[in-house]
Amino acid sequence: MKYMATTFFALASTSGLYAAENEDIKRLTTAAETVTEIQATPDKGIPTDLFHKAHCIVTIPGMKKAGFIVTGKYGRGYAYCRNPAGAGWVGPAGMRIEGGGVGLQAGGSETDVIMLVMSRKGVQGLLKSKFTLGGEASIAAGPVGRDASAQTDATMKADILSWSRSRGVFGGLSLQGGTLRADEDANKSLYSTKVTTEDILTGKTKSPIPSDEFAKALGIHGGMQQAN
Repeated sequence: MKYMATTFFALASTSGLYAAENEDIKRLTTAAETVTEIQATPDKGIPTDLFHKAHCIVTIPGMKKAGFIVTGKYGRGYAYCRNPAGAGWVGPAGMRIEGGGVGLQAGGSETDVIMLVMSRKGVQGLLKSKFTLGGEASIAAGPVGRDASAQTDATMKADILSWSRSRGVFGGLSLQGGTLRADEDANKSLYSTKVTTEDILTGKTKSPIPSDEFAKALGIHGGMQQAN
C-alpha cells in the first residue's frame, strides 16, 4: 500500500493539504490501508451486508491499550459518513478515542480499530463534540466473516459495531465505556481552518483531498446502499 502514501504526499504539495502536519497525513493513509487490508482478507473481514448498511465508519489505526485487568485506551483516527446529499462518502473528520475499560490483557499493545455506525442514533452521537460508547449510543463486538450471518440480537440492536486487528488477528472488540470525541487538532491541520465534525460529516465542509483513497476504498467495500 506504499502507493497510497505516495499519492497523499504528492497531493500535499499541490492542494490545501500543504498546511497539514506529516503525522496527520500518515495517520489518514494508514487508516485507509487498514480498511483495504482487512476487507481484502478472504473470509475474515467485516460482513459485506453490514458494511453496505452502515451510515458511517470510524477507523483508529494503532489504538494504544495498556494495563492489567483494568486497561486504558487511547487512539486517533478518522470518520467518514455517507453523503446525505447524494452518492459517495464525506470526510475525513479527525476522531479521538480514550477512556478506561475492563480486560485481561497484560502489558501494552497497539490495535487497529474499525467501528461501523449502524443507526441514526449512533450518527447523532458521532456528530457531537464528545460522547460515551455504550452510554449515549450502544456498542457491541461485530461478527467476523465476509458472508457471516449478522442476524444476532447484538448486531441487530447495537447502534455501533466494532472490530480490532492486532498482530494479524482480526475479531470483534468491545469498546464499552470508551469516549469518542472530535480531534480538533487533526481537523485544523487538514482543513487549514477551524471546522466542526458536524460540518464535515454532513457534507457542509468540502474535503481538502482532491483524490481521497480512503473514500475510494469505502466506495469499493462499503457500497452505496443507504442504511435504514
